[in-house]
Amino acid sequence: MKLARIGDYGKEIPIVIEENNAFDASAHFKDWDSEFFQSGDLLKLEESLRSKSLPQVSLEGIRYGSCVPRPHKVICIGLNYSDHAAESKMEIPKEPLIFMKATNTVIGPYDSVKIPRGSEKTDWEVELGVVIGKNASYLSSPEEASEFIAGYTISHDISERSFQLERGGQWVKGKSCDTFNPLGPVLLTKDEVQKVQNLNLWLTVNGKRVQDGNTANMIFDVSFIVYYLSQFMTLEAGDLINTGTPAGVGFGLGWYLKAGDVVELGIEGFGSQRQTFIKA
Repeated sequence: MKLARIGDYGKEIPIVIEENNAFDASAHFKDWDSEFFQSGDLLKLEESLRSKSLPQVSLEGIRYGSCVPRPHKVICIGLNYSDHAAESKMEIPKEPLIFMKATNTVIGPYDSVKIPRGSEKTDWEVELGVVIGKNASYLSSPEEASEFIAGYTISHDISERSFQLERGGQWVKGKSCDTFNPLGPVLLTKDEVQKVQNLNLWLTVNGKRVQDGNTANMIFDVSFIVYYLSQFMTLEAGDLINTGTPAGVGFGLGWYLKAGDVVELGIEGFGSQRQTFIKA
């Protein structure tokens, strides 16, 4: 299934998209939130689709919100592609490099992104996002991780590099500026993604292709990341994990985003995002 949320900011309703048709699920399910995933309502949603009890809805002229609402945690994996580590002139991590991102960074996939005040180095990063499907703690192996994944989506992990690297070494403040995590447009449930470690990712700035990678080149794959994180914290249903970005970011190329720039990005089979960057 493809899950999405549509409507004005803060008033989004949950929908399901199947074969280019969209169905309003709001009469049966409050949202695609922690409670929905943890309670196992994905199975009830499948039953609702089969019974044709969900009314069809038009998507024409409708705003897409983030495919899941504000999560409890946004957890990011740094330097998880060897080519990105090389362009950043940093060593390949021996274990996943973990940092957190403020949860109020999450916005819709086509919303405008605000370049923060004082920013000189606002940067782009296309990433595969993983949404947790049920609470996970101390998983016994990477193989067990699949049971705890709800699905996958496009995540844009935007960064302000001077805040991140030149202001006391605090990655969080370079990652947590308002609007710095467009998400969606859809969450593909895990059964929809057969080869999660063989997905093409791409990103353009003003039409110029700057990132072109594949999840096959992750240093730590999705299953290992979920297993590894569960050894240090409880992953809660609805949490978002950003799994890293391939080479081609502004930090490596030596130029950054400015007001008026348009960034488009996508993952094979997931659709695409588009954001215009504006001054905060």
